[in-house]
Formats: sequence, structure tokens, C-alpha cells
Amino acid sequence: MSKGRRIAVTGLGVISPLGNDPDSFWRGLVGGRSGVGEITRFDHAAQRVHIAAEVKGFDGADYLRRRQLRRLDLFAQYAVAAARMAADDAAYEPRAHPGRCGAVIGSAVGGLQTLRAETQSLIENGPSRVSPMLIPIFSANMAAGQVGINLGITGPLSATCTACAAGADAIGYAASLIRSGAAEVMFAGGSEAPIIDLCLAGFAAARALSMRAGDPGAASRPFDAGRDGFVIGEGAACLVLEDLGHAQARGTHIYAELAGVGRSADASHMTRPDESGLPQARAMLCALADAGMTPSEIDYVNAHGTSTPAGDLAETRAVRTAFGPGCAAPAISSIKSMTGHCFGASGALEAVATALTIEHGLLPPTINLTAPDPDCDLDYVPLEARSQRVDAALSNSFGFGGHNVALVFTEYVPPAPEGSAEEG
Repeated sequence: MSKGRRIAVTGLGVISPLGNDPDSFWRGLVGGRSGVGEITRFDHAAQRVHIAAEVKGFDGADYLRRRQLRRLDLFAQYAVAAARMAADDAAYEPRAHPGRCGAVIGSAVGGLQTLRAETQSLIENGPSRVSPMLIPIFSANMAAGQVGINLGITGPLSATCTACAAGADAIGYAASLIRSGAAEVMFAGGSEAPIIDLCLAGFAAARALSMRAGDPGAASRPFDAGRDGFVIGEGAACLVLEDLGHAQARGTHIYAELAGVGRSADASHMTRPDESGLPQARAMLCALADAGMTPSEIDYVNAHGTSTPAGDLAETRAVRTAFGPGCAAPAISSIKSMTGHCFGASGALEAVATALTIEHGLLPPTINLTAPDPDCDLDYVPLEARSQRVDAALSNSFGFGGHNVALVFTEYVPPAPEGSAEEG
């Protein structure tokens, strides 16, 4: 970052529609595999939409004691699982560093699974049968709370609830705590489990969801002329962010550096983005300024790219504005074409994808982009992954209410050994 400490990404954890660890997630992305399918969680016969990007094969008992599971909504289970995975990946034990490690975990909607079940209990059985644990279980901060409890994190602990930007916002806030010296290590990300009948019906009523039928894997199609809405997804991702000097001293693996964070607000509408793209461009430019970089130094943009007609067009305009008439826009792709829209977890999943893109020099594709929208005229890496060196990348997240967050990640270049030719 332009001021204060440099921040390393040293651990990754993922629960996603493409797999429940970073390697499976990455293989799914670069393989162009869709995680969208027919809903299995509830009877959807009466719904107008029948598809979602569900997490498959997840068992909370792999990460939590079975008696704990009754007191954790699924979104909190996902968060704890992703955080434990990230801790193992970073070879970092929070309990060994009391007060110097914190966590920020975002969620847009919190424990909807629990809220839905207890609402049904209220209707069918009366108020006396509502669980006394309802409020703490469904509260949106409880993903962060449970990560803190289960990992023994005693430093700064917080939660972001900035709609679909919550995961990216959490990462940005966590970075600021390291930058200020309030913590040496932060667990940061987002978690969401919104696949319930009420949520599906609400977004369908708002005409936000894809109504495509017949081929679930083709429904999420960012920047395509045939896009007609997003697909609900779920999951969690957690990054271990660490003071660079601290990470180097530990000798741990460093995936990338988080170099800049930018935020802005639309100040226009509850759900529609500002279609000019100017506020979103401002977030990107603020992130670049924070990183001390110019647009010409960015090699790749991991797009918000939800597959909505207005949102994808606004983001295209935002990228054009941020990069300006004298600077060619870089390659862009939307992994939501494969993961669906995981709400508050999306920005965190996309941050993981961006860090892995830098590490592997491989751009995830935008699948289903078979008929490009002529108004979305940038390079969206259609259909297949692309080998390309990436020294610096932007990751965009935009949320209902006008929340815009952009993150800049850069390649980590280890210092040359003392006395080496590079140093001399």
C-alpha cells in the first residue's frame, strides 16, 4: 500500500459451488466448469426459478464438533471451515499469538437458513417454540464471531454487512488494521448461505434472477447479449492477511500482496447500479491511488460481472472510464459465470481467485459468453482460460445500496539474497 505496512496473502480457504478447498475451486475455475444446477435444498416446484449454485459435499462435522453444529447457521459453518482451512494453509495458529491476530468476515444477509426454520416454527407451533438461540445464530456478525471463538482469535474482530461488497469490504478493513499496526495477522473474507425459498422468491419477484430454463450451467452469462439476471450462489472464502515482514520472518508461502483498497458510493438507488459507471470507476481509481499505481500497470480485472443487463453494462463503462481513452483496458473475466452470485461471499471468493491468477499466470474464463453484447466490448476472456503473466490485478465488488469496493493485488517478488548479483 502507498502508506504503512505492506500486506501479504499467506493463507487461503474456500467453500464453494466448485469445490470445498482452494485447489478444487481453482481447477473448476480454469476448467470452465459451472457450479449451477437444479436446487436440491427444498421443493422448488412452485417457484419461478429452479436453479442455484449450491455447495456440494460439505459436512460441518469435518470442522466443528457435532454438538456445536446445532448452534451455527450454515453461513457460519462455512465461515469457520474456510478460516480453519486458511489457518492450516498459512501454518498459523492464532491462539499462539494472543491479541496480535484478528478477523473480519462479511455477510450480506446472515443466517437465513435459521431465520426461515424458526419462522416456520413460529407459524406452526407458536412463539413458545421459537429457539432462544435464534437471534445470536442468525445475526450477520456471527460468522466473524464463530471464527473468533473457534480459532481462538483475541485481536480485532469485526463484521461487514455491505451487501454483495461485504467480502471485499472485509478484506479492505482487515488490511487497514494491519496497516495501522493494530494487528500483525488478520483472517478476512465473507460467507453466505442464502439458498432458501423466501430468498429465491424475493429475488425472482424483483426480476433480478435468470429465468433461463433447460440448461442450468448456461444461465449465468456475464457480458453476453442473452444475459437476463444472476444465479443465486453460496459459499465462503477466507484469506490470511499478514504484515509482509512478519510473513517473511516466518518463512511462509506468499501468494500475492494486497497493495490497495478503494471504496465509493453510488448515492442513487437501492438496487440499480449507477449506469454511468462513474462511481464504480472512482473505487478502482482510489484503489490504484492507494497502491501508488497507474491504470497502465494493471494486467487483469476480476469483474463483479453478475450477469444482469444493467450491472454488466455499468461495469464495462466503469472500466473504460478508469482506464481512460489513452490506456487500453486489460483482460477481464467474471467467475460468477461459474459460481453464481454468492452475495457477501463473492468478493472474498473473487479475491482468492485473483491471488491465484497472479500466482499461476492463468486467467479464469467467462463461460457462456457466446454472443457478446455489442455494448460490452472489452476483452472478457471468453469460454476458455488464458495463460498470461499477471503482475497486478484489480478485483471489483459492487453491492445493493451503492457500495463499491475495489482491491488491488500484486505479485510478490522475494527479496534478492544479500550479496547476490541482483542486489549488487
